[in-house]
Amino acid sequence: MKVRYSYLPEQFAHPDEILAKIREHLATCRFTLGPEVEELERSFARVIGTKHAVGVNSGTDALMLSLRALGVGHGDEVITAANTFIATVGAIAATGARPVLVDVTPWFTLDASKLEAAITPRTKAIVPVHLTGEPADMDAILEIAQRRSLAVVEDACQSILAAWRGRNAGTMGATGAFSLHPLKNLNVWGDGGVIVTDDDALDRKLRLLRNHGLASRDEVAVLGYNSRLDSIQAIVGTWLIPQVHDITAKRIANAEAYDRGLRDLAGVLDVPPRRAHVKRVYHLYMLRATRRDELHRHLLERGVEAKIHYPIPLYRQEALRHLGYESGAFPETDRQAAEVISLPADQHLTAEQIAHVIASVRAFYGAR
Repeated sequence: MKVRYSYLPEQFAHPDEILAKIREHLATCRFTLGPEVEELERSFARVIGTKHAVGVNSGTDALMLSLRALGVGHGDEVITAANTFIATVGAIAATGARPVLVDVTPWFTLDASKLEAAITPRTKAIVPVHLTGEPADMDAILEIAQRRSLAVVEDACQSILAAWRGRNAGTMGATGAFSLHPLKNLNVWGDGGVIVTDDDALDRKLRLLRNHGLASRDEVAVLGYNSRLDSIQAIVGTWLIPQVHDITAKRIANAEAYDRGLRDLAGVLDVPPRRAHVKRVYHLYMLRATRRDELHRHLLERGVEAKIHYPIPLYRQEALRHLGYESGAFPETDRQAAEVISLPADQHLTAEQIAHVIASVRAFYGAR
């Protein structure tokens, strides 16, 4: 049985309604910003529960523009998780600030107990990453940030509708950054991103920064960037937003099926503990597995397109060697890089496909 990883052919198998809206839009020739982007922003803010949402061209820019709006720049330091996608660190570096890494927890998120040791007089902000759709420990992070007068920008790119103690990911820091990349739980037909905030002044500054700093066609208020969300991508995102709660519920149900089918393999396959106060949305369903690479090959041979996120820790990448971290600096990150495997968990999987994945994993470990 084939269990593919990318679900996009199913997600957009019937695009007639989207294409009809795009045809209507083509007649207006308003291809940047405009009413389509405004509609997506209003819908997104309602779903997340914030006052403002600002459409930008990627999740990466959502992070970078947030940091720039908060005054982060050359000479500053910004702390983030050692286990994350390169975009998080790249967004920090794009401001001119130095990324400072902190090891992670068994839940794949920044270890708040190690946060204060990373703070220096140059620290300006913290970027907790809600990796896999699992929120970081925002209580501890926000307490430290408030006490040390640091800004918090949430990297919620993988975590639309995830929640920490009933508060949606992205709503607890000064801003929250989301990605609309095709592989995200809420996606479009290319790149796209959204910044959410309740701060009116930040909202105004972000809207300037995403559009060259233009206060009007002829007036430049600040030096900004070209980071507008395309109107066509906004049409696609707006079409999908009404489905996001159902998408989330199906992913959670699929993950619960995996948990039930695999939990008794503890010792060779570790399901992270599921904390009652956390709503996780499973952009990635990740486990720690012994003989991970052999298991990965076994699953591919059985038609299961499992993935590895991420096999080489960021601090050991050539591009980040200048940060000066020694091998072994982040033991939990290293452990996850060696052991973590991601199983398909999207909303289009059938019960038969999930059963096949479970059976394939159990067969590898000799369990019935």
